Amino acid sequence: MLCRPLKDKKTNKYMSETLNIRELNSLVASKGEFINSIIRGMDQTIVGQKHLVESLVISLLANGHVLLEGVPGLAKTLAIKTLAQLIDAKYSRIQFTPDLLPADVIGTMIYSVKDEQFKVKKGPIFANFVLADEINRAPAKVQSALLEAMQERQVTIGDNTFALDKPFLVMATQNPIEQEGTYPLPEAQVDRFLMKVVIGYPTREEEQTIIRQNIANERVEVRPMLRPEEVNEAQKIVEQIYVDEKIERYIVNLVFATRFPQDYGLADLKSIIAFGASPRASISLAKAARAYAFMRQRGYVVPEDVIAVSRDVLRHRIGVTYEAEANNISTDEIITNILDRVQVP
Repeated sequence: MLCRPLKDKKTNKYMSETLNIRELNSLVASKGEFINSIIRGMDQTIVGQKHLVESLVISLLANGHVLLEGVPGLAKTLAIKTLAQLIDAKYSRIQFTPDLLPADVIGTMIYSVKDEQFKVKKGPIFANFVLADEINRAPAKVQSALLEAMQERQVTIGDNTFALDKPFLVMATQNPIEQEGTYPLPEAQVDRFLMKVVIGYPTREEEQTIIRQNIANERVEVRPMLRPEEVNEAQKIVEQIYVDEKIERYIVNLVFATRFPQDYGLADLKSIIAFGASPRASISLAKAARAYAFMRQRGYVVPEDVIAVSRDVLRHRIGVTYEAEANNISTDEIITNILDRVQVP
């Protein structure tokens, strides 16, 4: 039996809630069975890209958003579209271009001659799953309009404020190779993404399977397996997954090691880290680790859950110096060094 202090919002007092881990495990096992169904459903459409599929599910369960980086043709669009079809949810795709306006994303007011009044025309942001394709090709004003909706989960058009549907997940993509004519996302805006996932090419066997399926025009019909309400229920269960105080300290140590590496025996990293991860990184690590534990049908978080999601959660939250760039030192290498040095509980 484990105890966790909870805060009573009305009386502003703390009360203890006894959590039975065995019961929580049973709850997660009974409600989390659909995760395997979703992954099997996506495997029927997408060849390979296991990490991409898992990252999307983690972000969905943790009620966050994901930034994907990869060259064109790696099934990024197909992945989120398939996920939306499996959940029977509304899907929209926004192609970011230099001439895009904020109204093209969130919507605008249109004057109706017939009714002699302005009416709200909602934009493509009003969906459960939104693909922001090549997000770095639109100006900063458009990027900020999307990211504000991501953070606030609501959109204001004129005098009207509309809450976005639940679940709500934005998958933004960007091409790491072609940077001409792009508007790179500022660090403060990138930080709002729960995870940044870098995906690579498929294996030889996977690419041969892709060729075979496309030549034969073998397309599997995607049928809904669950409803959006079931995802909302799963998100609430994820919020109940137990995080021990030792795990919390481990998360804090990982984040602080990006800010003060010399305190963790990593003095050689001090000259190559321009700035460390923000407090939002600690929150995101805990949320993503909970979602990962849910996928493994556990009602509690273990250090391996934190380690499994740490690269995707911290990758875009660490700034490197010119010295690191000159020596081709990536944030992934920095995170690996931190994981190797920070003591695991």
